[in-house]
Amino acid sequence: MDGIILINKEKGFTSRDVVNIISKKLNTRKIGHTGTLDPLATGLMVLCVNNGCKLVEMLTSHDKDYIAKVRVGFQTDTYDITGKIINEKRNFSLDKETLENCLKSFLPGYEQTVPFYSSIKVNGQKLYKYARNGEEIILPKRMVEIKEIKLLSYNGESFTFFVSVSKGTYIRSLINDIGQKLDIPMTMEELTRTRVGKYKLEEAGSVESFNIISLANALDILKREVKDDILLKKIVNGALIKSIDNCDKVLFTKNGEALAIYIKNDEKTMRCYKNLSFKFVK
Repeated sequence: MDGIILINKEKGFTSRDVVNIISKKLNTRKIGHTGTLDPLATGLMVLCVNNGCKLVEMLTSHDKDYIAKVRVGFQTDTYDITGKIINEKRNFSLDKETLENCLKSFLPGYEQTVPFYSSIKVNGQKLYKYARNGEEIILPKRMVEIKEIKLLSYNGESFTFFVSVSKGTYIRSLINDIGQKLDIPMTMEELTRTRVGKYKLEEAGSVESFNIISLANALDILKREVKDDILLKKIVNGALIKSIDNCDKVLFTKNGEALAIYIKNDEKTMRCYKNLSFKFVK
């Protein structure tokens, strides 16, 4: 079976734990996920099964929504409560309006430094290995988009906020940056991912009970059956083709087989984004 699976990850599980459990249940090694969740975090994971793994790159490009709970007054080396406290400030003053204005200041995005305790590779080695070995290294930075952010609650010692972000955004780092801007150390206490692209947490199952969504339903793009032999040859060979109905993305099929996904190249042409070549079972 090819497709995707929506899982509501429980606290304490690593993303690899979830993949291993589902892999064993389905008796296949061809399973990948579209975005890591730390063991502390809960919420939506989108898994790709068998030929669905060819679509991981497309699915990981989606925006994601989170709800995060933050402890105010201390900072840890991992930016969450599992880490070692490296900074404390008990006598601070922070009112709700100031906090709300600070959150909004991160719209529509900013240059974010990747956290030291992360799986991003630098010079062929994951950052958390440098951190564990006590090695100093320049942390990479990247632009991230903050689509929406709003305060949900604040009691003087902790607050909860909602945020919608682009691919590659670290919520732990965002929280740390909020604290730095306010000159008050902060750390992430809880995190729940509530949306990945068009998929929402309420649609997800558990590692014990889940459904597989077929690729026919997973791909929310125009599907076009190829009837012309000349066009078929171009698509199979990954050649440039003329634009189709002014669309940005098109999935081409032939007799139930997914051939390729094409994306807009310019105003008149489309280029091959991904060769697929598998049965497109509904």
